[in-house]
Amino acid sequence: MKQGLGTSERVTFDDVESRLMLAASSGGSPGLERIGHLLRLLGNPQNAYPVLHVVGTNGKGSTCAFLASVLRAAGYRTALYSSPHLETLGERLLIDGRPLDADRWGEAVTRVLETVRGDAPLEGAPPSYFELISATAFLLASEERVDVAVVEAGLGGRLDATNLSENVVCSVVTSISMDHTEYLGDTLEKVAGEKFAVVRPDVPACFLGDNPGLIPLFKSFCNRRGALPFVVSEVAELENVRIDETGCSFDFRSPGLALKGVRTRMIGRYQVSNAALALLAIDRVRDRFVRLSPESVRKGMEIAFWPGRLELLGLHPPVLLDGGHNQDGVDKLVKSVRELWPNRRIGVVYSTMRDKDYGSCLELLAELSAVLYATSVPGVSRSLPPDELERAASRFAWRAPPRRFELPVEALDAAMGENDLVLVCGSLYLIGWIRPVLTRRLEGE
Repeated sequence: MKQGLGTSERVTFDDVESRLMLAASSGGSPGLERIGHLLRLLGNPQNAYPVLHVVGTNGKGSTCAFLASVLRAAGYRTALYSSPHLETLGERLLIDGRPLDADRWGEAVTRVLETVRGDAPLEGAPPSYFELISATAFLLASEERVDVAVVEAGLGGRLDATNLSENVVCSVVTSISMDHTEYLGDTLEKVAGEKFAVVRPDVPACFLGDNPGLIPLFKSFCNRRGALPFVVSEVAELENVRIDETGCSFDFRSPGLALKGVRTRMIGRYQVSNAALALLAIDRVRDRFVRLSPESVRKGMEIAFWPGRLELLGLHPPVLLDGGHNQDGVDKLVKSVRELWPNRRIGVVYSTMRDKDYGSCLELLAELSAVLYATSVPGVSRSLPPDELERAASRFAWRAPPRRFELPVEALDAAMGENDLVLVCGSLYLIGWIRPVLTRRLEGE
C-alpha cells in the first residue's frame, strides 16, 4: 500500500502536496475560524508544546533558525515550522533540524483531510492550503513529542494560522517593512499593527526595532495586551562586530546574557541584527528552558544555517543565493554585496512574481553596476515573463543591457560565463529551482 495514500507505492512529497492543493479552498476571507475549528477537531495539537512565535517582514526564517539551533544545542527536542519551502514540502517542518519523511506527512495529511471531510462546515468551506499545511505540521510536532516549537508566521500575524497556540512563551518580531499590502494595509503602521497584534498577556515580546518610528506602536500594543516588551536597540548591546565571507562574529550583552566572540556562519550585516534578536528572545525564556547555558547558546549560534538567504556556493565563479523579494530585503542584500564583494563583475539572475514591487528592487540591484539576466520560474503562473522583466529593467543603468532567458538554467549559465560573482535573487521560487542544480554541480566539482 502507498503509505498514507492508499496504494502500494511509496509516498513522495509531490503526492502530499498535490493532495493538499486539491483539498484546499481556492480563496476565502482571512480569519481564524476555519483553522481554529479544524484544530479543535484534531485535539488542539498546537497547544501540546511551548511555542516561540516569530512574525515580521524580513528575517523571520533566519531568526527562527537561530532560535531552533540554540534550543536544540541545549538538548531540547525542537520543532521548527516555517514557510515557504525551497525544494520539498518536508522542509517546512524540521524536527531536531531534520525533515520527517514523506510517509509521515502522508499519514498526517490523511488524518487532517478525513477530519475535514467528516465535518459539514469544513467540507462546505474547506481550509486554505496554508491552513491545511499548518494543521498537519502542528499535528506532526505533537506526535513527535517535541519539547518546544519555533513557529514562523506565514503572512501578517493577527489572522495568521500560526496565531492559535495557547502556549506561546515568547513573541518575536523581526524587521518590518511594506509587503503584502493588499492583505495587511497600505501604511507601515497598519502592516506593523497586524504583526504586533500577536503579543500575549504576561508573555515577553521581543522586537528588533530597526525602524525606531515603530517602537512606540509596539509598546502600545504590548501595554494594551499586558505583554512584556523588550526592544533590541534599548536593552541589548553589540560590540566588536566583524563580518566576512564566512559569517559574522560579535560580543552580545542583554539583561540576563553576556557572550563574547559569538560566531555565526550566516553571512551579512543584517544577520547580526537577526542573531541579536534571537539572543534577546533566548535570554527572555532561559527561566523556562534551564538547560540554556552560555556554552549551548554559543554552539547553537555557530551551527545555525538557513538555505537561500545570502548563501554562498563555492563554484567558479562563486554563486550567491538570496530570497530577498521586496525593497527592504533587496536593499539589505545590495549593501551586503557592496561590503563583502567590492569591485567584482556581478551578474544578477533575477525572477519575480507579478504582484511584487520589482521596479524598486531592480533599481537597487542596478546600483551594483551589474548585468541583469531576466528569467522566469517554470510552472509558476505568477512569475513575470522574461520579456516584461527585461523591459522593466531597461529603465535603469546596468553595466550592459539586460538580457532575457526562458529558463533559469540558461540565465545561470550565461551569467556564470561572463562574471566574477553571480547573484541569484528576486524570488524564493527561483532559489528553489536553481539551488538543486547548483548543489549537484558543486558535488561534481
